Amino acid sequence: MWVNNAGADVLTGEAADWEWERKLDVLLAVDLKGTIACSYAAGELMREGGGTIINMSWDHVTTGMAGENPQLFSAVKGGVLAFSKSLARAMAPAVRVNVLCPGWIETSFGEQVDREFHRSVADDTPLGRWGRPQDVAEAAVYLASPAASFITGQAINVNGGVVM
Repeated sequence: MWVNNAGADVLTGEAADWEWERKLDVLLAVDLKGTIACSYAAGELMREGGGTIINMSWDHVTTGMAGENPQLFSAVKGGVLAFSKSLARAMAPAVRVNVLCPGWIETSFGEQVDREFHRSVADDTPLGRWGRPQDVAEAAVYLASPAASFITGQAINVNGGVVM
């Protein structure tokens, strides 16, 4: 099993003040190019014996979200989603490739956001809370398990039931 959980943080610290183009360059290098390079490397190793690759996208990719940072994330994580679906077709049947699309997860960003925004996300989520990293990890474990042996090329939202 290989999980590409690449994610450059351009939302907190000094990176939050960068211009959009610098943010995009970092996101493209880490989130997209890093995912592609590692997927190719892992896939090549798995081609003979089989395996599973899981890549991380974002649940807002297909619906969009206003704002400079969300637009950049959508472009980059949309690339991860499209690449992964194509890779799944190329690597089958030996290697299964799927995508997890987390929603609002309690990362350092979630811990630092305005408390009113934090509360509004929980209120707008059918399950009534932000996701935890463990929620995403458990979905990855499932996708890597024999129980998911007939699942490839799919994107699964891990977002507490938010329907957009």
